[in-house]
Amino acid sequence: MKLTQPNALERAAGGVPPVGHNFGHSSRVNHTVALVRRSSLFSGISLPICKEIVSLAHEKKFESAQVIFCQGDSVRQVLLLTSGCVKLLQVGANGHEVMLRLSGPGEPIGIAESHIRNHNSTARAQQPCTALAWDVVTFEAIFERHAFVRRNMLNILFQYLEDMHERFREISTERVAARLSSQIIRMMHRVGRQVNGEIEISISREELAQLIGTTLFTVSRLLSDWDRQGIVVARREAVSVRNLPALVDLSVTAAQLPLK
Repeated sequence: MKLTQPNALERAAGGVPPVGHNFGHSSRVNHTVALVRRSSLFSGISLPICKEIVSLAHEKKFESAQVIFCQGDSVRQVLLLTSGCVKLLQVGANGHEVMLRLSGPGEPIGIAESHIRNHNSTARAQQPCTALAWDVVTFEAIFERHAFVRRNMLNILFQYLEDMHERFREISTERVAARLSSQIIRMMHRVGRQVNGEIEISISREELAQLIGTTLFTVSRLLSDWDRQGIVVARREAVSVRNLPALVDLSVTAAQLPLK
């Protein structure tokens, strides 16, 4: 990435907040810094550098179902989710949407496209979200100055690729029950939230079907069966995990069955 704004980080180091900076109270800044340091994008970061980078961002809020950016848009910002989850999807030539991924707190949004200047997917808030936003020029300056950001960004892209490979292998070699249970477990750890003693994932049955390459009917039938067994609670726009050990056992057992 080309360094096009060499003074951005120097302004932060000098204590001059950038345009759009809105972290008012020091306790709020400390809380935000703690969240950032847990993100894989800033793994290994020191506290002073973390504060420097956070000072260059501004906080943004998104309502549920709000479009954050559209496929084909110019990349203007790089976002780091601090709460909520965001759905990434692509739209085909026939206008149909297909879900690619659900991203949760600590995950960057738009980082993979920041070097090609145009978004290759659409991002939509799956629930109310907050995020730190760096304009793309400022993020390029951060990227150029800090080697750990470059290393961590590469690791994140490798992880995305590994996830895609795993999903493709599952579609080719495993039954739908194994794919669905494995996908729920993965998302539970990434975007699940505690609700009434259960782990809830904000996702519809149709979206689950898209992620694992099957039909809405098949997903609905399996979830209904698992609901009756007390393993999950299946609602229209969410799935809650009630019995995780049983779901894990189901995933392992189903993966060992031959593909029909």
